[in-house]
Amino acid sequence: MKFLGKKAIVMPLVAITATLAFGAPQAGAQGLFDMLFGGGVKHAPQGEFPPPPKHKPKVPAGGGGGVKISSPSYYTYKADKLVRVDFSALAAAPQPATPQDAAFVPSATGTAFRDALAGLSDYELYAEPDIAKALVAYYSANPDFIWLSGTSLNARAQDAVRVLGEAASYGLAPADYTVDVPATGTSATDANAQLKELVRFEMALSARVLRYAQDAQNGRVEPNRMTGYYDFPAKPLDLQGVLKTLAHTQEVRTYLESRHPQNPEYQALRVELESLQASAENEIVVDPKLLLKPGETSPELPKLLKLIARDLDDDTGGAYGEILARLGTSEFYDPELVPVIKMVQQKAGMKGDGVIGPRTVASLAGTSKADRLLKVEVALEELRWLPSDLGSPRVFINQPAFTASYIDNGEEKLKTRAVIGRTTNQTAFFYDQIKQVDFHPYWGVPQSIIVNEMLPRLRNDPGYLDRAGYEVTDAKGKRIPSSAVNWGGYGANIPYNVRQQPSEANALGELKILFPNKHAIYMHDTPQKSFFKQDMRALSHGCVRLQDPRGMAAAVLGQSVDYVAEKLKHGHSTEDVTRKIPVYVAYFTAWPDMSGNVEYFSDVYDRDSRLKQALDATEAVRTPSS
Repeated sequence: MKFLGKKAIVMPLVAITATLAFGAPQAGAQGLFDMLFGGGVKHAPQGEFPPPPKHKPKVPAGGGGGVKISSPSYYTYKADKLVRVDFSALAAAPQPATPQDAAFVPSATGTAFRDALAGLSDYELYAEPDIAKALVAYYSANPDFIWLSGTSLNARAQDAVRVLGEAASYGLAPADYTVDVPATGTSATDANAQLKELVRFEMALSARVLRYAQDAQNGRVEPNRMTGYYDFPAKPLDLQGVLKTLAHTQEVRTYLESRHPQNPEYQALRVELESLQASAENEIVVDPKLLLKPGETSPELPKLLKLIARDLDDDTGGAYGEILARLGTSEFYDPELVPVIKMVQQKAGMKGDGVIGPRTVASLAGTSKADRLLKVEVALEELRWLPSDLGSPRVFINQPAFTASYIDNGEEKLKTRAVIGRTTNQTAFFYDQIKQVDFHPYWGVPQSIIVNEMLPRLRNDPGYLDRAGYEVTDAKGKRIPSSAVNWGGYGANIPYNVRQQPSEANALGELKILFPNKHAIYMHDTPQKSFFKQDMRALSHGCVRLQDPRGMAAAVLGQSVDYVAEKLKHGHSTEDVTRKIPVYVAYFTAWPDMSGNVEYFSDVYDRDSRLKQALDATEAVRTPSS
């Protein structure tokens, strides 16, 4: 890097070598190495520091030793309780002289509707609070039936009931939208009872149609209530507007189905769901979380060995057939079997270390039908949190797949391996917009890394940052020597900013791609190239490291890789991304490739089970018996 000069390059490397060699009691060599080359950086555009704390923290006695900055947590999901719809307000509402809905015209059914309101006096219909409110507001302004013509269900009602009954094809629970359909054609002597039944059906169907529309557009759970790692903007739905639309259209099915995401990925997952629902269970089911090393024992091992033996070809059969015939029923992972497992792993594109883990199991046995069903249903739910149209071009990062893609006009123009956050420093799930590319960036060290990883060393060696190529500034931006700071006097909040200068040792490598967000996550290069050779790449502090950062930078800038290489020759600079390019920092354990074939991935952060808990909590609230 000519722009830094030889001295600037060598000094950080020398400091790192010395630090790793001599270390400190508070931080081991591996922890320090992660500290220097980590991710998850809170870093504002153009190399500026993150803003200083607004309030100076109260420093505990003893300098705050042991204080840590915690990662976001997961919460026990609590669904909103249903409320009883207050029909008294509807019955008491006077007929408006000028109806609020300009399209509303009083009719014979309108008169029948007003006559029928008495049948709601003791009706116990429960719905979500916003739906209950919308029902009363809509029918107060529009006192007429939507779903009935005379004493019969009209075509709108029939279409609506059919759509609600097909909810399972979208991964939804049909029981959530069940409505008792009344019998029609009774005698005149039963007119009052029939009118009571019909008006109750009217309200129940409207309530469940609104629930369906809301679930289809937004999902059944509120993701931000599950964990601080989820960050999705609200997707408002005008519930009264839904009923108004349905009251004046004969295209009920078209409208309700349009509430679902309208993208090819959602449709591909629906096709996969239908295929799974019709398929038989795997013949051989192996524990997907199996972890087995040579010398250990597991009853799952014979199942795997049977799968291997079944798929041997002439070449592998000649090399490993005898071993499998002799040890194929053994629950003991004999060292003789290690070459067999390594062969299987290498054929599947894995490193081939002989350790049987979830990826090895998945490559041999796939995943069970139940597991695949859950993954697809979870994926459908998660897609409802995203925009219906994902946009083009776009950047799509799928964390469980450890990949990042640039997609334009339905074509995956670039796909590169990625490193995501460790389980203790998880990468959030959100979407944003690409804003800028930084060439030879500064690394603004986040407070969490300063406090959790650097501070123990700095208390005993305050000049460490000066020697290791970092800059320290106070809240006013004035640069000060690290050795001049009393690091032992601070706890979880430190009123100083720390950044690492551009160099070969810089944690961000030669470039980063920004989409400013409150999680301080972005894509960047890394000096730790060896991480991309590993199959399980949840290894960073939270940011997304790219194996091909130049390719991604060129893609989002609409330039060539040669253009990026030329920019890198001229030192630190920034360039704005002028096009609108959404970026999805996503988490899908089931996701279709560009051909529509659904692939399955390990749940590295165990988020699927947490979403299942949230869905179960929602179902418990919606179950009538509850």
